[in-house]
Amino acid sequence: MNLATLVLFLPACFALNMAPGPNNLLSVKNATTYGFRVSCLAGVGRLLAFTVMIGLASVGLAAVLQASQLLFHGIKLLGAGYLLYLAYRLWTADTRVAVEGQDAASGLSALARQEFLIAIGNPKAILVFSAFLPQFVDPAAPVTGQFLMLGGLFLALECVAIMAYAGMGLHMRRWFGQPAGRRWFNRGCAALLSGAASLLLLARRA
Repeated sequence: MNLATLVLFLPACFALNMAPGPNNLLSVKNATTYGFRVSCLAGVGRLLAFTVMIGLASVGLAAVLQASQLLFHGIKLLGAGYLLYLAYRLWTADTRVAVEGQDAASGLSALARQEFLIAIGNPKAILVFSAFLPQFVDPAAPVTGQFLMLGGLFLALECVAIMAYAGMGLHMRRWFGQPAGRRWFNRGCAALLSGAASLLLLARRA
């Protein structure tokens, strides 16, 4: 892989990483509620999901998802259902009780699991990996190594995106620190997650 390919890949990839979506919204919400550090650590769940997807795409299993309408729609329904479940939890959350850092730390695995399930429940994501990354692979050179390198760069840029959205959420705490502010913020996030679920239900295979 040459420098010219990387110059083309990095900005295009980072645009995908920074695109607003359910996972990035969750980073904002977690930082607003629990703080920057917890939000970033919870993002590890998303990275694990993307690692699985990159691995599947690298061995060609994405083609199975592309060909199987039943599998695609099954994953899509599960993913949309989970987004709607999270939206309901946010809409009905009790915002009168402030969340302490220690409580957030003890629930870190649950937050990471949310990140993982949101990412893994989007069948379009693995199709993005199978369609986007190969555009930057030189077929004349060993393909697997290039694919893994591009996947590693994607994950590194995803870490930057997680920190950027967590930083955004951290700065929003001043406006949403009181119960009334937290309630409106949670309900706004719930509405956006519901919208994301609707878009996922309307998604079609590429």
